Amino acid sequence: MLNELDKEMEKRGLNFVRYADDCIIMVGSEMSANRVMRNISRFIEEKLGLKVNITKSKVDRPQGIKYLGFGFYFDGRAHLYKAKPHAKSVAKFKQRMKQLTCRSWGVSNSYKVSKLNQLIRGWINYFRIGSMKKLCKELDARIRTRMRMCIWKFWKTPHNRAKNLMKLGVDKDTAKVMAYAGKRIARVCQTMTIKFAINKERLTRLGLVSMLDYYTERCVTC
Repeated sequence: MLNELDKEMEKRGLNFVRYADDCIIMVGSEMSANRVMRNISRFIEEKLGLKVNITKSKVDRPQGIKYLGFGFYFDGRAHLYKAKPHAKSVAKFKQRMKQLTCRSWGVSNSYKVSKLNQLIRGWINYFRIGSMKKLCKELDARIRTRMRMCIWKFWKTPHNRAKNLMKLGVDKDTAKVMAYAGKRIARVCQTMTIKFAINKERLTRLGLVSMLDYYTERCVTC
């Protein structure tokens, strides 16, 4: 039925995009937007016999729109609007990532990595038309910190922690200081010592996918 709506908007010369019953119509001014909103809403209700959801329908600038998980921003250098993951979509990703890297989750770290990789690949493949290199760098840093915390807890005892740090190239004295730092896991795992010992390359060998690397490989806007 909504293909009739498409034909009507095409007949009126409107620029629009529609997915199922979610539609954006792009015009040049607020006055035009209000007029189109009234006319199209009337067409939907009177001609198609459908109900327009007033609470979700609005006139707004691109920066205020959330569409299929995407937000929009104006790129001053390119002089055009570009898509990016909406803040709510990013928040959902962070929440799910936090669940998958929960230290009390009784599964192996390799299993956590495999589930993280599924999340990362699925998210990047969906949002690959968006601009998000800076975001990927930030999320990579969060994910690596969370995985360091999981590994640190897996080592359990100060003796094992010191031994493993020395295996990873940390000198004996520094390894002991880190290993006996107490239960401040989050703070310890953000130190340069732990970042050096459990670095990106070692996490990659564990199987962890880099969001930035995968996005660079898959994106269509780079």
